[in-house]
Amino acid sequence: MERPERAAAALGAQPRANGCSGAAHGALRNGYVRGLPAPDTQINHIVHNGGLYKRPFNEDFEETPMLVAVLTYVGYGVLTLFGYLRDFMRQWKIEKCQNATEREEQKDFVPLYQDFENFYNRNLYMRIRDSWNRPICSVPGAKVDMMERVSHDYNWTFTYTGRVMKDIINMGSYNYLGFAQKAGTCQEAAAKVLSQYGAGVCSTRQEMGNLDKHEELEKLVARFLGVESAMAYGMGFATNSMNIPALVGKGCLILSDELNHASLVLGARLSGATIRIFKHNNMQSLEKLLKDAIVHGQPRTRRPWKKILILVEGIYSMEGSIVRLPEVIALKKKYKSYLYLDEAHSIGALGPTGRGVVEYFGLSPEDVDVMMGTFTKSFGAAGGYIGGKKELIDYLRTYSHSAVYATSMSPPVVEQIITSMKCIMGEDGTTVGKARVQQLAENTRYFRRRLKEMGFIIYGNEDSPVVPLMLYMPAKIGAFGREMLKRNIGVVVVGFPATPIIESRARFCLSAAHTKEMLDTALKEINEVGDLLQLKYSRHRLVPLLDRPFDETTYEETED
Repeated sequence: MERPERAAAALGAQPRANGCSGAAHGALRNGYVRGLPAPDTQINHIVHNGGLYKRPFNEDFEETPMLVAVLTYVGYGVLTLFGYLRDFMRQWKIEKCQNATEREEQKDFVPLYQDFENFYNRNLYMRIRDSWNRPICSVPGAKVDMMERVSHDYNWTFTYTGRVMKDIINMGSYNYLGFAQKAGTCQEAAAKVLSQYGAGVCSTRQEMGNLDKHEELEKLVARFLGVESAMAYGMGFATNSMNIPALVGKGCLILSDELNHASLVLGARLSGATIRIFKHNNMQSLEKLLKDAIVHGQPRTRRPWKKILILVEGIYSMEGSIVRLPEVIALKKKYKSYLYLDEAHSIGALGPTGRGVVEYFGLSPEDVDVMMGTFTKSFGAAGGYIGGKKELIDYLRTYSHSAVYATSMSPPVVEQIITSMKCIMGEDGTTVGKARVQQLAENTRYFRRRLKEMGFIIYGNEDSPVVPLMLYMPAKIGAFGREMLKRNIGVVVVGFPATPIIESRARFCLSAAHTKEMLDTALKEINEVGDLLQLKYSRHRLVPLLDRPFDETTYEETED
């Protein structure tokens, strides 16, 4: 194999870690670009580690400006001080206490919950509570209708005015391919199945709830993923939380990304296995944990672990980053561990034909032991699936709590998935599905590029339809959501404790249903609100997610 230094020199660039090199404007390792290149500058990406990457891999995580970080901490500090003051006033009946408290006659009982545990909710979250749980009264498509509500007691309670706000551009739903719609082939097929099968099954799959539609769906999912077999579940969250305990238990080791979804975290905890956390998308951190697990074994006994299971996501829904799957698979093979891949956000949204992060990197589905995903995003439905070897799926049919105890999926929901999946695969005789996948990719690149040009700090991979825009300060969380709603744009804002305390953000989700006119309208309003709230923090200094020298032997596979 050609040495990385010679390969880099051949392209007139300095070698970079993970095979990504940059021009003289200051590219960093791992595809992180330090600054914006000149218009005529081309960034070349060179891939090493045995040719793991077949495409450029660019993720941006710009450093938080020091002044912004300090002011954010000060802001939370002031809110905390005022919270203590208000709690003092509530205790002495100076201010009316609106939050739930123990009854006076039970004051000598052990409390069901501690007041302090609710401190954040009543003193910080309540100030911006109107930014969440907004009632939608239409299909969550590219535009939505929203019921107007007002509060006269500082967000403790809401009153509906009876007015409906029409045609709000929806920038928050996971409707990646635009299949959440009230008209079209999917809706017609679901309506037909509803009239034939009804809305519910009223039984589990193992009893009287196994329909021919369920069998058809699972065979289709297996073909779509390119695996031997698949199984569908009625709830995406439970697909993770109930199946991981069936796969690992006491004496097993779970290596979990620090930013994994709550369903993965809950499933890992319920399993009883030992859990160790590696830094987000940091292959050096993961490899160190794998080495330690092999060398030291289980605590105290030093026996080998029964299984080692790596838990990762395809697209991380709060960071907008994409898993470094080629490297994860290389490490998995090197250390003989198992890989559990959650493709909730990436299935349908990545890859030339929408088959997820495995296709995006040009990898084989056989290299992933457990392929999990949901139907709630790209397919506009509900539920989840697990795909893999036939032996794995046969085992889960017997031992998975979701399979044994949960009610079967609703037939109209199953038909929505089948119709939308066939559309993506082109089996409906049209190219509509392929066009939607391409449209989503174009919308994603365009939207991300425009936001960066405006001067916002944007996190994540350039191909990720999840686009976090950094707000930082607590006061700007509610202000951004309210100002955008005034301009008929619906957005999702997120703050502590869902994110680190200085990394509050707005999270946009792109859709193939968004037209360029819609995106331009949203971008125009975002630009205005950004100027109004002074959110354009970017100084184009991007921080690499991991920083280590290149070592071409790191991912060299071992043979038995």
